[in-house]
Amino acid sequence: MALGGFVLTGLCILVIASQSWAALEVNTEDRMEISLGKRAEITCIYKTDMPPSSIIIQWFAKALRSNSYMQRIYYLDNSTTVLDQESPLAGRVSVDNSNPGSVVLIVDPVELQDELLFVCQVNAMSDGTKDDSTLLKVFQSPEVPRIEAVHAGIHIHDEGTSKIATCEVRNGYPMPNITWYRGLTPLHISEGEVGVQNLVTRETNDLFTVTSELHLKVRKEDKDAEFYCESTYFVPEATKMTESPRVRITVHYPPTFVEMSQVYPEGLVKEGDTVEMRCHADGYPAPLLAFKHNGEDIEEDAHTDDQQGVRLSNARRSDGGTYSCTALDLETLLELEKSMQLKVHFLDEAVVVPEGPQVLSAGDNLMATCNALSSLDTNTVWFKNGQYFTEGHMLKLLNVSLASAGEYTCAVSTPALDGLHTEAVLPVIVRGVPQIKLVTWEHMEDVKNSVNLTCVALGYPIPSITWDSPDQQDLGGQSSNTQLPSGVISTLTMKATSVLSVACKAENTFGEVRRVVQIEPIMPETTSAATTTLAPETNITAGTKPAGSGTVKPPKSRPQKEGSGVIIAVLIICVLLLAILGSVLYFLYKKGKIPCGRSGKQDLTKEKSNKDAIIMEMKTDKSDEAVLLQGINGDKKAP
Repeated sequence: MALGGFVLTGLCILVIASQSWAALEVNTEDRMEISLGKRAEITCIYKTDMPPSSIIIQWFAKALRSNSYMQRIYYLDNSTTVLDQESPLAGRVSVDNSNPGSVVLIVDPVELQDELLFVCQVNAMSDGTKDDSTLLKVFQSPEVPRIEAVHAGIHIHDEGTSKIATCEVRNGYPMPNITWYRGLTPLHISEGEVGVQNLVTRETNDLFTVTSELHLKVRKEDKDAEFYCESTYFVPEATKMTESPRVRITVHYPPTFVEMSQVYPEGLVKEGDTVEMRCHADGYPAPLLAFKHNGEDIEEDAHTDDQQGVRLSNARRSDGGTYSCTALDLETLLELEKSMQLKVHFLDEAVVVPEGPQVLSAGDNLMATCNALSSLDTNTVWFKNGQYFTEGHMLKLLNVSLASAGEYTCAVSTPALDGLHTEAVLPVIVRGVPQIKLVTWEHMEDVKNSVNLTCVALGYPIPSITWDSPDQQDLGGQSSNTQLPSGVISTLTMKATSVLSVACKAENTFGEVRRVVQIEPIMPETTSAATTTLAPETNITAGTKPAGSGTVKPPKSRPQKEGSGVIIAVLIICVLLLAILGSVLYFLYKKGKIPCGRSGKQDLTKEKSNKDAIIMEMKTDKSDEAVLLQGINGDKKAP
């Protein structure tokens, strides 16, 4: 019974004691994170049934090392408040106990050494003693990462990995972490491919500086890659990262491709062109380029200014062939070659067979060919006196006549390539009686009462032209002849004070032919325009006389220059008198009082009845007229 009572008494004491101990509670935050230099407030909340006069509160600081001891930094009881001056926090620590049930430890400013375990201990006398602790973590954001690439070139054939860049992150706490990137891809350590060497330095201010070196097995693709480092570090209640600027490295590699191409001109090349061919090769440093033509070295004066190509001035067909470019890597002595074919097109001078000039008789046939050696297909066109005649390399003239005579030009070109063109000329001459193609006359405005006559005659042998008057009048004046390939042009400048007839006579060994035009002087208040007339031709074989001559229409009048009224009146009277005189002469002639003064000359009545003497306007082949007029002006017309 005594033992049972003793046990029951003990249990009651334990229950009472546990109830009294449960009356004291102490609570603090488990962890507080604060940036270096900021103000830290660590709150300790306690709950007890004991009066404040019975409570003792103390703050301790303990390093995180396992064998460290707690150092008191603050003491408070009913009558005493003590801040220990021997504490490393002395001068920066204070306590706020103004609120019952709590006490706040204030550290301002926070230093790295303040990263401690802070213990709040409360002694409530009969309620017992309890404590709780808060771990204070201090953070310092590091500086922006600094990166520096290796300046020297790195060859892809270097053995192992090569250092390519260094990244430094200074003054961080806790120690920051560095990650390397190539482009957007993080680089992980791989033996023989990627290596990273980190060096951690604790500065005098207890902050960390991390230096990281990136080692890489460099590939050709790395010449275009961007590298950077990323710093990852902690801040209160978060994690941040900062990237460095991007850097590139210089990668040395031998050429992997070479291309030789023609850049000018675009398309086909002809003789005389300036040709430029360029060689494109990769590799760094730029490889040495060497050029050859058909296996022979090309002289440097034919290289382009930048030594990256070949320039041919005034290219010839012998410049065609194989052009090669060899790229040499000076570090490894590796060579790479590429070639191209150059074709220089040509067109030799045209050759006409038979050669000219060709002298034919009327009714003959002529077969001629025109050929030109070329590297391209050709097209041949024949022109007669500058006008299109036929197409094809062969010229056929059948049953020729005087109209067939002229200058035949064969023009050879290459449709596939502009600029290749050659010509050859074949003069064709047809023997026979001359033909007068046209006779023109016009008043000369700058010389009073003067007219200028032009006569064009064709034929071979080249005819001679003479001027005379059917009325036996003395023409006077000055004449000049201009010889053409198949004829002659004659001009006569003379005075014309009255109506008169002028004959142009063309003559060669086959015969002669005449044309007659009637010239009228400039009358007052009238206009005389330049006139082209064709009197009927009279062909006369050698040794015969002309049967007669024809008359032509008078030219249209043109306005006379202004004069006084008196002069005009006098001129009108003179014209009337001349008309009366003409009527009298005509009357006497009809009566036979005036004989014909030249054998073979017919009277006017017979002339008017002669069909061959009918007045005609000239209608000639325009092309012949154009060529003849060009001849007198000294012009040549290109086909």
